[in-house]
Amino acid sequence: MFMRIAKAYAALTDEESKKNWEDYGSPDGPQATQFGIALPAWIVDQKNSVWVLAAYILAFIIILPIGVGTWWYRSIKYNAEEILMDTTQLFLHYIYKTPAMNLKRGLMILSGAFEFEKGHNSQVVQRPTDNEELPPLLKEFSSDIGLKNKERPFCYPYSIKARILMYAHFARTDLPPKSLDLDRLFIVEKCPVLIQEMVNSANQITAWQKYQRGAAGQKNCPRMDTVENFMKLSPMLVQAATEKSALMQLPHFNEDIMRVCQSKRRNIKTIQQFIKLKEHDRRHILRDFGEQQYQNVMNVCAGFPMLESNISFQVIDDEDTATITAGSLVTATVTLKRLTLENLIRYDNEVTNQPNGVAPAAIEAPPSEEEQKKHESPAASKKKQALWATNKKKGGGAKQQNKQKQGKKKKGAAAAAAAEAEKKEKEELERADEMRVQEVERNSESEAESDIEEDDTRRDDASDGNSDADIESDDEKWEELQSNIPRKEKVLEGRSKESHVVHCPHFPKEKQEWWWIYIADRKSLRFVTAPTMVYDLKDEKELQLQFPAPAKGSYTFSLCVRSDSYLDCDHVSHFRLDVAEAKKVEESHPQWDDSEEEKDEDESAVSESDDEVTDSDDE
Repeated sequence: MFMRIAKAYAALTDEESKKNWEDYGSPDGPQATQFGIALPAWIVDQKNSVWVLAAYILAFIIILPIGVGTWWYRSIKYNAEEILMDTTQLFLHYIYKTPAMNLKRGLMILSGAFEFEKGHNSQVVQRPTDNEELPPLLKEFSSDIGLKNKERPFCYPYSIKARILMYAHFARTDLPPKSLDLDRLFIVEKCPVLIQEMVNSANQITAWQKYQRGAAGQKNCPRMDTVENFMKLSPMLVQAATEKSALMQLPHFNEDIMRVCQSKRRNIKTIQQFIKLKEHDRRHILRDFGEQQYQNVMNVCAGFPMLESNISFQVIDDEDTATITAGSLVTATVTLKRLTLENLIRYDNEVTNQPNGVAPAAIEAPPSEEEQKKHESPAASKKKQALWATNKKKGGGAKQQNKQKQGKKKKGAAAAAAAEAEKKEKEELERADEMRVQEVERNSESEAESDIEEDDTRRDDASDGNSDADIESDDEKWEELQSNIPRKEKVLEGRSKESHVVHCPHFPKEKQEWWWIYIADRKSLRFVTAPTMVYDLKDEKELQLQFPAPAKGSYTFSLCVRSDSYLDCDHVSHFRLDVAEAKKVEESHPQWDDSEEEKDEDESAVSESDDEVTDSDDE
């Protein structure tokens, strides 16, 4: 207390202490900063110590471990794509069991996913009204559902319900909006990701089989058409259309218009065939549509994707990157370019607007006279001259002979004038040459002296220049090597999954365009590279596919790009791959041979070690 009174007195009487109080809040000057934790008084009170300790034990020893354990138990049930591990095991089991599947079998396996079962997914709702609303649909699609199948879990009620709603989705059947329609949207929303998992499961089985030898390793390998059937299911579910009804992706289309398009007279089955029709033919097919509906159809057609691809091959780790040998690791660099069918519509409009039905780019200008003379053969030119001469003779007369004589006189006078002009030009050129020779002789003496000095300086700088050139060449080689190495995506940077929004009015949420890409051998029906998913194809994208080169020979492979959102938008291009014989392994190389000096040094070192060993033994 006395210290406080003394400091207060000093702050009132001493000028320096007063200034410190005003600036720093203390008569003694700046003080050290202190921090503290504000706790309620009842926590520090000794009477409540038992209750505080009990609260700490409950929070950190009981509640926290239970929460962490619950989170861990739920997280291990899902893989990286948020698919149930039980669903992945189900796909692996049945794909391995039945390597050859059609669309119907693939849809049955998809319906068995445990994401549709109440015990594995709490979002699934079981309604009492299902017993009344499902039986009519079951009768309608009884031939497709496969009720006689007794395999588990395909005979369980949740799997049968999922198949019924999928077929109702394909048929675009009207469902009760507050019950079955909600279940349909829930199932369809999860199907694209589940189909990707089915394709990945088939890839895993194929990779496992490659490590096994003999016929047993290839026995249960999934067939290529099986995996492609899985891929076809995704656009079917996104567009609510079957494989044979690609035109149902367009707005306002129904079964009546489909019958008109697919009749024997027209046989229009794809959207590109529909676009290539003439304007009046399209108007005739859609004569029941209003102008706004017709424009809606054409706008949607213009937005459909159309791909172009370019592929090149190289062996990165080899000195000769352009030559592909048997057993080498081939890197295929694929460039995908996304266009739209609007380009095709414009081209067709240009063709129809031309009088002869030819696009402006396809119309060629008539060749000039010089080009005709170049392409004509000597025999043909002689024939033409003979025909021209005969025509003149046939129409000959006195007038033509007089014209020829007058022309000869004019030609003689012109030739004399031209000869005089040539003589004058030659004289002028000779004078100019003499002047240039004199100037060159004068400059040569001075240039000789400067050349001697430059040679001396070049000799001095030769050693430094060679070292700099070597360094630059090494840097260039290193940059070329680094540019050829395929750069992997950074782990911390997630892959973008935004490309283009899909036109899918029957899908429950906004969908982005994704594409499967792979190289296949159609002759042997096998994958050369595993199907991979491209998520971010906006305008143009370059990616790399790697595969081991087959045995020596010439092969015809196919680059396949399949959409997971649109029917009839797949892209397939064929290319030829020539594989040369594998290079022989060099058993000896000049760099591996030891020089004579190194051999002498090694022998002397061995002899010295032997002498030391003998001396130690004598001692």
